[in-house]
Amino acid sequence: MSRLDIFINRMVSQRACIDHAAALTQTMTGPVFELGLGNGRTFHHIRETMPDRDIFVFERAVASNPDSTPEDHQLILGDVHETLPAALTRFGANAALIHADLGGHNLAKNDAFAREISPLVEPLLAVGGIMVSSDRMYFDNLIEIPLPPEAVEGRCFMYRREKS
Repeated sequence: MSRLDIFINRMVSQRACIDHAAALTQTMTGPVFELGLGNGRTFHHIRETMPDRDIFVFERAVASNPDSTPEDHQLILGDVHETLPAALTRFGANAALIHADLGGHNLAKNDAFAREISPLVEPLLAVGGIMVSSDRMYFDNLIEIPLPPEAVEGRCFMYRREKS
């Protein structure tokens, strides 16, 4: 499979999983967290898909397309090892949806990073909340749920908090 095909599968899967997670959490009132802004494509999609939701973006430094850049009050800047624990203090376990696309091209580094941040992400999710990730995550209390039919297995992962 070409790198272009892998990229297309990732993008199709992200969109399908974000849309599915939005539908699954539509009655929830908690915020949406976007972990990693990059050029802002998924933030822009989340903003378009869920215009009435509070969306907060966690990023080290903003380098996104101006049309896809969150407003200052939506940005939580800094290293996720520090900003995720601070978000738990600020928001509690209330996130309805968390999307993470933090990995790069090195699969071993992506996996190590996913193992590091999984314990920081897990306590932020509300009961019934959904986590969508481009990488497999390692949670103690979230269950992996099936992907929507449009998503490509292994290109995206979805998790739900069943109980507190």
